[in-house]
Amino acid sequence: MFALSRQGVTASFTACLCMLGVSLLQFPKMQKLLHRKEIASIDTIQREINSEKLQLNFLRKMPSFGYDNIIANWVYLNFVQYFGDDEVRAKTGYSLSPEYFEVILEHDPRFIPAYLGLSSSTSMYAAMPERSIKLMEKGLKSLSPWVPKKSYYVWRYKGIDELLFLGESSMAQHSFEMAADWASHHSDKESKQAASVSQKTAEFLSHNPNSKFARIATWTMVLNHQIDENTRRRAINKIEALGGKIITNRDGTHKIKLSEND
Repeated sequence: MFALSRQGVTASFTACLCMLGVSLLQFPKMQKLLHRKEIASIDTIQREINSEKLQLNFLRKMPSFGYDNIIANWVYLNFVQYFGDDEVRAKTGYSLSPEYFEVILEHDPRFIPAYLGLSSSTSMYAAMPERSIKLMEKGLKSLSPWVPKKSYYVWRYKGIDELLFLGESSMAQHSFEMAADWASHHSDKESKQAASVSQKTAEFLSHNPNSKFARIATWTMVLNHQIDENTRRRAINKIEALGGKIITNRDGTHKIKLSEND
């Protein structure tokens, strides 16, 4: 009986430690809310960012006591708050984005929705595509075509970053081939469509590595994901600048009408 009680106390204690560590991230957010109406100086904001970076580093290194998923989810929620604070991000940029995802994916590399946030926030907003791709490469070592569900999307996000932000068509071709291969192991409609689109993109890149069509098709993939308004506008502007005309389908997805010159 004593042993059972002792185990219960130990479990509760470790859970509290994890929650305490994760909740440290909330303090800067609370401070921002309390001083929302005040005009903070750049120096003040930078100090908050430095403090937040230290806390993220602590969470990355602290023992999880088996609560990895809880820590990953909490940090992801804090990232959403960080990313959505347009007023502050306009002053400071998005340099902490990869720091958040390094913690998230260190604790839960199978957290598939996090990879989309990693790609858009780190490559597109923080202008660090190399960092985003390295984090995805590390995460892919813990994934397989079957576990977790829809893990082929990580290869697609990686291919998108490689093509759009690094201009590495050969690397992107390989990533899309892997996405097609992993998606082909599944029979549901979404996976079949992902396999088909990824394979066609890879084949096109193999013959036309510098084509505008490849970039238009990749920006269309970005547009058809659940993205924020700024990313949506950027994708539309890029597609139109490359000569594509956007047509919205009834289901909310988009297809592109292209000129015949590419």
